[in-house]
Amino acid sequence: MRARLFPKSERGTANHGWLQANFSFSFGNYYNPEMVQFGMLRVLNDDTIAPGTGFGTHPHDNMEIITIPMEGGLTHRDSMGNEETVRFGEVQVMSAGTGILHSEMNASQTEQAKTLQLWIFPELENVKPRYDQKGFNPEANKNTLINVVSPHDKNEGGALWIYQQAWLHLGVFDAGQIITYPIHLEGNGMYLFLLDGQLEINGQEINARDAYGAVEFETLQITTKAPSRILIIEVPMQFKN
Repeated sequence: MRARLFPKSERGTANHGWLQANFSFSFGNYYNPEMVQFGMLRVLNDDTIAPGTGFGTHPHDNMEIITIPMEGGLTHRDSMGNEETVRFGEVQVMSAGTGILHSEMNASQTEQAKTLQLWIFPELENVKPRYDQKGFNPEANKNTLINVVSPHDKNEGGALWIYQQAWLHLGVFDAGQIITYPIHLEGNGMYLFLLDGQLEINGQEINARDAYGAVEFETLQITTKAPSRILIIEVPMQFKN
């Protein structure tokens, strides 16, 4: 196994007044040649959005976009006619495919919204754009990894799906739990993002908002040293030929 810690302190940041952003990978005006992507995971943005503000209408194409509210909600509108609010406890997916316009605005005029947004390169390009969202409740299913996103051709167990051989799991864990994560597909890697708490993997301490990337393994054992909220992102490390 090859693995690396990505400390919170090494993330890029931006302060736009209405938006406080943290970038795990190069994005916008932040560029780090050593942190452009992790395999097919291109973006992991950790955003705080002021009340009554947000991202106005803008285009995307050929990207799988996943939004996970951590506090509050976002109102989504797109050129397919969708208008939905995705809130804490829900996950939203959008396959941009041949092209889509959308906006994402804080659903509240008085409270801030905190969200994670991920971009994953698709294995199929120029598909018909699509949108979906679903509620999950990790807090009600503690000490269990919940599969919230899986591949379009392997979807099972009620997860949302995207056009990539990628799996996303969320979990809320008490201290002292041992989590065994098996890689789903040979050649994939795992990028673990710790939302809150403290973990240990192979003697490596991981703290809140740190990330841990691992490749070339079959199973990985994770120990919670404190109550923790975990996001695990498994993606192919190379583009499909």
